[in-house]
Amino acid sequence: MKYLFKEKKYIILFATISCFLWGSAFPSLRAIFQSMSLESSDFNSKVLLAGYRFFIASIIVFLLSKFIFNISLKINKKEIIKLSLLGILHTSLMYFFFYNGYANVDGMKAPILAVAGNFFVVIFAHFIFKNDTLDKKKVIGLSFGFIGIIIVNWSKGFSFTFSLTGEGFMIFSALLNAISTIIVKIFSKKMHPLVITSYQLFFGSIAMIIYGLFTSGITSLKFDFQSSALLLYTSLISAIAFSIWFTLLKYNRAGMISIFKFMIPIFGSVLTAIIFPEENFSLSILLGLLFVSAGIISISYKGSFNSEEV
Repeated sequence: MKYLFKEKKYIILFATISCFLWGSAFPSLRAIFQSMSLESSDFNSKVLLAGYRFFIASIIVFLLSKFIFNISLKINKKEIIKLSLLGILHTSLMYFFFYNGYANVDGMKAPILAVAGNFFVVIFAHFIFKNDTLDKKKVIGLSFGFIGIIIVNWSKGFSFTFSLTGEGFMIFSALLNAISTIIVKIFSKKMHPLVITSYQLFFGSIAMIIYGLFTSGITSLKFDFQSSALLLYTSLISAIAFSIWFTLLKYNRAGMISIFKFMIPIFGSVLTAIIFPEENFSLSILLGLLFVSAGIISISYKGSFNSEEV
């Protein structure tokens, strides 16, 4: 089956599916926050909600791995420690900052800030992978990307707006995502991507649930049909999108695959505008979107879809 993740047409298809799912998560989270009347300052309840989401996602990936793809889920003690730490980093901490940051920024701005991690990946890869050093093209791409992130923080009248618990948390979440991407690329050389996905989601979600229950209590979240359906959908997003993306990372160069991530802010911003008309699609958002997308394309494009041999 791995050839499906190494042929150009399937790479494009799977990467687009993942980016669409991640993009649709932005309005979905906005909707679930509103449905459950979660205040932007209620950090602990949102951590508990995220824990439930990723726990369900981990169970879905476990079931897919075992009964659909017939993949062994056995891991040794060293791998348990590695995947536990990855789960804390990629699921617990990253989404702690993402959920709480997202609740405190404009819905149109969030998808663009979230892809800042793509630029951090390029910087980190320069120091970690010998065949992935910075060049003129990547420097230009980084410049475009960071200019775009700055532009989306300019409100009407061009006054710079930034808050630590809003834009700051979103950017820190992107930083953690970049670190996790490098780790996943390294781990996938010896472990199947679905094994990595399932265990890191499981360990990370357990930590979030324990923290959330201890700090906010079991009755802090009030579920109805709408919020339950949205919770299930966002869980499916995590299970499917991460499984596909980690598999693409295993069989292809990270730089080649990351070109497609420019679609995430596009899908996220457009879907948010459709579902929440009150979210203004301003000129600064449009310009920021264009700059970030141009930056990702500039950094990632190599004119080739040749796969890595693993």
